[in-house]
Amino acid sequence: MEKSEEEKIVIVGGGICGLATALALHRKGLESIVLEKSEKLRATGACIIMQPNGWRALHQLGIASKLRQTALPIQSGHYITVKDGKHTDLLVGNGGECRCLRRSDLMKTLAEELPPNTVRLGCKVVSIKVDANTSAYSILHLHDGTMLMPRVIIGCDGVNSVVASIVGLNSSRHFSTCAIRGVTHYQTLHPFGTAFYLFDKDGVRLGLLPINHNDVYWFLTRKLTSTDSMVSKDQKLIKESTVEAIKGFPNHITEMINNSDVDSLHLTDQMRYRAPWDLLRTKFCKGTVTLAGDALHAMAPFLAQGGSASLEDAVVLARCLSQNMGIALDPTGMKAARAALDQYAKERKMRVFWLSLETFVVGTMHDTSALLVELRSWIILTDQRRSYHLEKLIWRIELD
Repeated sequence: MEKSEEEKIVIVGGGICGLATALALHRKGLESIVLEKSEKLRATGACIIMQPNGWRALHQLGIASKLRQTALPIQSGHYITVKDGKHTDLLVGNGGECRCLRRSDLMKTLAEELPPNTVRLGCKVVSIKVDANTSAYSILHLHDGTMLMPRVIIGCDGVNSVVASIVGLNSSRHFSTCAIRGVTHYQTLHPFGTAFYLFDKDGVRLGLLPINHNDVYWFLTRKLTSTDSMVSKDQKLIKESTVEAIKGFPNHITEMINNSDVDSLHLTDQMRYRAPWDLLRTKFCKGTVTLAGDALHAMAPFLAQGGSASLEDAVVLARCLSQNMGIALDPTGMKAARAALDQYAKERKMRVFWLSLETFVVGTMHDTSALLVELRSWIILTDQRRSYHLEKLIWRIELD
């Protein structure tokens, strides 16, 4: 039997972005509920690299100081070509604060700051009905027959977002690259200090960052193979394939992989992304439904900006809603909600476009011809000013 509930703001997805959005709204005095389809909060992946912009957002959320206690600051970076042993210094975090956080620590801290009963577990959204032309509330149907009628729906449901299809974003695409991630614990101090290291050999890249003095987060990217889908289901096979991929790397790196925690290993065989030009051609909202985080701007991890950009989304969206929804513009508050989401879209569009474009360029540098075709096909759809900037980008790539 269906039952109806009226809510002001409903967030679909209880990952990092969903919890951060709920907390940002709470800090602004706005109530929300988070619908998470899993029976418990889950942190997919071992760690997240938090860039300076992410730390600014965490400060706005009021949890930066607490999280700083869980991770070391990364103070230097080193790029090493394995074949010749050449070292090049890297600028980490553009000179700002950069740390490697355990995803579980971030999720736990976000959840602990929320009011009781904010997160509803085991709630799967079956369908969403949106009326973009009237003041009618959108309708969310849940798997148990519950029908929610919120003023605002925020899709934070990740790269395979259900809400994104409602808003009208094209499906995400994927790179022909896979990523493997893991954590290694050292009984005594690890040898990497507070530095980020990136090793490169024949198209295989392995990066590592200290979490604390005893734990190191590492990641590896390489060309996708036909067996990766099968390997991704078995963590022992993930370790074996990683060791195989780093043949010829320094012994202490091979030792680090061999000693990694098997339970921490994760292979992503399809690194998905939203095409940057889709972000420009599509509205970020439909009626009073909008998107944030990977649901909006899924990025592969080449710039390590996905998490930080998602936290930015949360802070900006909460500010826009608080500035508009407190004004009694109409009895239902729908006009105020739409004004807030329009403001959010205006503030975020170019920011996430340029981050997505830069990530896309870095991710496709191994296939420059395909990159040029994609960029030029998009240029004809843009105005003269944006075309000028992208032509300069293409010119630089061709010179390289």
